[in-house]
Amino acid sequence: MEPFIRNDHYNFIKMQAKILVNGHSSASDPGVLNALKASTQEKVLSLFESIGDEERELLASVETIKDKEEAELYLARVKKYVIPFRTVSESTIKKLFPKVKKLKQPDFEATNVHEITYLGWNDIGSERKYIIADFDGTFRGLRGSFKPNHKKGICSLCNTHSEIGLFFAETKASKDGNYTSRGNYICQDSNECNQKLTSQEKVHDFFEHLLLLK
Repeated sequence: MEPFIRNDHYNFIKMQAKILVNGHSSASDPGVLNALKASTQEKVLSLFESIGDEERELLASVETIKDKEEAELYLARVKKYVIPFRTVSESTIKKLFPKVKKLKQPDFEATNVHEITYLGWNDIGSERKYIIADFDGTFRGLRGSFKPNHKKGICSLCNTHSEIGLFFAETKASKDGNYTSRGNYICQDSNECNQKLTSQEKVHDFFEHLLLLK
């Protein structure tokens, strides 16, 4: 099989596997467990509009999970088919942020391309954060100021309780050259955010909001 699972799909599947393990540890009624297994399997399969029998069989086996060990084995099998984030070259990054003279590059060695939905990194010295997302084969970049909040809150990307900061991007609002600033709270650690993110649409919505595409 070829890779067919996005990182956000994998994170959602991982969350469903955890729910199933917790269900088995807290419930003993066969009817309740059967309903939970059926619901979990349906949610996992519903992520994919069109997949082959082999892919369906792999994903559907989620309903056999009963404990943490079985969940880890299942997730290890599934992770082999996660689609890696497309390679972003240094020259591509420079083209996405042409006005930045001393552009700090991301730490590629510390980034697992099988575990990200977007590429994000911080430039602590300039209090800036950079984000790159893939829109159906086209890279788009966001550069904005980033100030840590020094307390936990809800990230607008992964929608979990995390160490967050306020990201503000300046965008040209109209043809007259005026600019406007838009922002929201997101995780301080982008790699950690990516490991909890369960919806690619959240990332695209974030870009569309800040770039005034909506």
